[in-house]
Amino acid sequence: MTEAYKNLKLELHKELLNILQYWETHTIDEEHGGFVGKIDFFNNHVPKASKGIILNTRILWAFSASANHLNTEKYRTLCDQSFAYIQTYFKDTYHKGVFWEVDFTGKPINKRKQIYAQVFTIYALSEYYITTKNESAKSWAIDLFNTIEKYAKDTLHGGYFEAFHEDWSPIKDMRLSKKDLNASKTMNTHLHILEAYTSLLKIHDSIEVKKALRSLIHLLFDKFLNVDYNFELFFDDQWKLLSHSISYGHDIEAAWLIIEAAKAVDDSNLIKKANSIAIQIADNFLATALHKNGAVLNEKNRKTNEIDTDLHWWPQVEAMIGLDYAYQLTQHQKYIEASLKIWSYTKKHIIDHTHGEWYFRVDENNNPYTIEDKVSMWKAPYHNARACIVLNTQTS
Repeated sequence: MTEAYKNLKLELHKELLNILQYWETHTIDEEHGGFVGKIDFFNNHVPKASKGIILNTRILWAFSASANHLNTEKYRTLCDQSFAYIQTYFKDTYHKGVFWEVDFTGKPINKRKQIYAQVFTIYALSEYYITTKNESAKSWAIDLFNTIEKYAKDTLHGGYFEAFHEDWSPIKDMRLSKKDLNASKTMNTHLHILEAYTSLLKIHDSIEVKKALRSLIHLLFDKFLNVDYNFELFFDDQWKLLSHSISYGHDIEAAWLIIEAAKAVDDSNLIKKANSIAIQIADNFLATALHKNGAVLNEKNRKTNEIDTDLHWWPQVEAMIGLDYAYQLTQHQKYIEASLKIWSYTKKHIIDHTHGEWYFRVDENNNPYTIEDKVSMWKAPYHNARACIVLNTQTS
């Protein structure tokens, strides 16, 4: 292993502390509780911005996971306050599940039940339980699992439906965000159900969770993975493909998350298959997903061959993790070399050395988009903090 890759561990440790310090310093809402809903590119708080469940659960996860990784009590109060805010303002005590969005005072303004949101809550609660042994967090995570399995699982065609009304009745517009297709089954949501169930299984060794997780692994292989080792993104109820897009970040993220899921269910055959497929995904990724500057491209439309050349923050670090897994499996230096180039680009062009944290995205000429927020529903300390933790643990 190269000296540069060994030095990566120290750099990532320092960067994790930088990320956590930013969120501690800039995002706590002293007036209304929890965390502010939006901070713009220049670090200005956006007054009365609404607060999303994804932002809040990712914050709870990041500080809980960091506390576990660093073996520290430093973040305990922040974790407890984060959990309490989510429980108080996002939890639906009548219909179960969590709301999508509340206003700046904590009043629900979008009560839809997005499955993506339910599973990120499980993910955060599971990590918080590991940190604190808070039994109410564990019980809530289990209850959310049971709720998802009751309402969202498609018992006829398999998989999970994307979204519901507040009372879990069907909803016409199931989109996770404005940029997504209105599809009833998506790779993104299924990937994060798998991620959440993997975490839940660590604190709740349940036959039901293990069975559901095993099914998700097979589903990602059988329904979403195509012959080119990309994951298809959008489907209808009966698994008719609705899109032609490739998301490079999701491809490489799935490669390592599926390995962890296979390990969690403790199935040697699934682990072997997951390892083999991860290597093939990584090889395809190296051949197709990298910009000439070494960074990770965002998306490609296979039908038009149009490539989105913007460089988003999160695919960079998911690539570093996925490539590290491929290296651990093969010991091939090409994965290390690509990862180091991505990190070099990230340090120079993605990390905001003026205002702190990371840019949401830059263009192919390395210019950051000042229209993008530093903190928002989709900009949270999840991908970058997780990469610092995972790679710091993996790299030796």
